[in-house]
Formats: sequence, C-alpha cells, structure tokens
Amino acid sequence: MLDEKVATRRARGRLSAESTETFGKAEATRQSIVEAAARIFRRDGYSGARLSDIAAEIGMKAGSLYYHFDSREALVEAVMETGTQRTHAALVERLRALPPGADHLARLEAAIETHLVMVLAHEDITSATIKLIWQVPPQIRDRLLAKQRAYGALWQSLLVAARKAGAIRADVDLSVVRMSILGALNWAADWYKPGRLTPKDIARDIAAMVLGGLATTTKNQDRRKR
Repeated sequence: MLDEKVATRRARGRLSAESTETFGKAEATRQSIVEAAARIFRRDGYSGARLSDIAAEIGMKAGSLYYHFDSREALVEAVMETGTQRTHAALVERLRALPPGADHLARLEAAIETHLVMVLAHEDITSATIKLIWQVPPQIRDRLLAKQRAYGALWQSLLVAARKAGAIRADVDLSVVRMSILGALNWAADWYKPGRLTPKDIARDIAAMVLGGLATTTKNQDRRKR
C-alpha cells in the first residue's frame, strides 16, 4: 500500500512538471506571436494585417496560430494590452523601489525614465498601440482605453501629490501636463535610433526639460545645489 502511495505521488509530480513545462512553452509561443503581430500591425495597420503574415513572421503555419488566438480581434487586443500592462507594472515596481525619502520631483523623473525605457524596449508594441487605437473595433477600443486611463491615473496621482507638496507649479493644468509628457515619450518610438544616446540619456534630458519648466523656483534651486 505504501509503495502504491509513493508511486501515485511520483506520477502526480511528473504530470505536474509536464503540465508546467507545457504551459511555459505555450506562453513563450504566445509572446512570440504577440511580438510578431506588433511588427505586422505597426507596418500594415489593423485592416491590412493578415494572420497568415503574422504566422509567417515567426515560421508558424496560419492554422497553428488559431490555437493561441482565435481571431484577429483577439490578437490585436493582446498586442495593445501587453504594452499598457508591462509599462504600468514596471512603473509601479520602480516607484516602490525608490528610497522612502525620495522627493516628488525624483518620483516624476523616475516615472519619465521608466516609461521611456519601456517604450523603446518594446517599440513595435508601443507604436502599434498608438497607431491602432482608432482603427480597432469600438468594443476593443473601449476596453483598452479603460486600461490606459488606469495608467494615466497613476501619473495624475504623482502630479497631484507633487503640486500639493509645492514641488510643481500651481498655474498649469495637470491633465494637459500629463498628456503632453506621455505624448512626447510615446513619440520616441518613431524617431529613436540606437547610437550615441541611450534611452536613459534621453529620459534624463526630457526630465530636465519638463521638470525644469514644471518645478517651482525653490525646488529647482534645491535640485541645483545637490
């Protein structure tokens, strides 16, 4: 009886390991499809992209792609969700990792750097998302905009907190500031070319420009003394 129980546990352990390995491979394949789809959607737009082209991009038969995504709509939504979710999660993690005493301008600078680095690390997904948002079916767009609004709310909370602390000017509309910053950062996916400047170098310069105009005079003087 004891031997049977041991054999059963071992068999279950093997099945669990096999299931985990299968899931890992399926998830890796799914991510490869999403990355390939982003390249095709970025190039051809929503109406011009064909599932057969996406499958060919990674050497997969078109029929096999349907195992992971049952329609073009499901695939384009996955592409656009991925960019927002990755960037949102990265920013939350970066803010949590800042020292407890980090001031509000340092938090905004970290947000600018994190967003730009994520944009340029996944530029196909970022550009595809920006390009496609008004091309996809309305029901998909509504779901995606809801997720983007949640990310925008995180930025808004950083700006509001900075204003309440007197770190940034009180005479500017924070929604305009937020959209201007994100618009400038997102646009980098279309003009950035690897070379003399790294994404962090560019983020530093953008942060200096934005925060230099946004910060109160006192806060700017304090930062120059450091």
